Order: sequence, then C-alpha cells, then structure tokens
Amino acid sequence: MNSPLVYQTLPSFDELMDMAENNPEGFTQFKHEMCQEMILSASEEMRERLWAQQSHIDLVVGSCKNPNHANVVLMRELVSQMVKFQDVLDGDVNECDERPKAQVIPLRDWR
Repeated sequence: MNSPLVYQTLPSFDELMDMAENNPEGFTQFKHEMCQEMILSASEEMRERLWAQQSHIDLVVGSCKNPNHANVVLMRELVSQMVKFQDVLDGDVNECDERPKAQVIPLRDWR
C-alpha cells in the first residue's frame, strides 16, 4: 500500500534562523516533526531504512561542536553516500569482497 504524497511547507529562512537562535528546543522539535512526517509518508518498505538513516544523521550531528561543524560533517557523509551510489550505478560493487572475514568464536569456546 502506497502512502499519501506529502508536501511540506517550510517557514522562511529568516523565520528558521530566528527559531534556531531564540528557541533552539523548538527548532529541534520542529526538525524532528518534519523528518517524522516525511518518513511516515514513505512506503512501508523504505521506512526502516529512512529511520536508520535519520538515526545516523542525528548521531553525527549530535557529536558536532557547532552548526558549521555539523554542515561540514554532513557534507562529508553526503559525498560518501554519493560515491557509493555512483559505484553501484557503475557496477563497481566489490565492497563486500574487500571486507576482511571475521573469525567467529562460539561463546562457550571464548570463556
């Protein structure tokens, strides 16, 4: 079943800046609600991946020192994702072959 298409309207840049400066908690809540609304509007098949991606973004941003640092780190993340996407499009998906194989030790043997 497809979810309904959602059109979100953002406040102006100046309004968002004002909210971020004068009401950071409200700004964070606004961002959370907008992301949640968009993810819930996606197909059921995509929601789990989108929640995982949003969680990753939240962790990355949470470790940043300031908004400029967050922008730089998020741009690096985006570039990394785009490179992976380009590799898939080009058929260069040997990433799994390049990972070292882990030695699995049963818990009972570990003790």
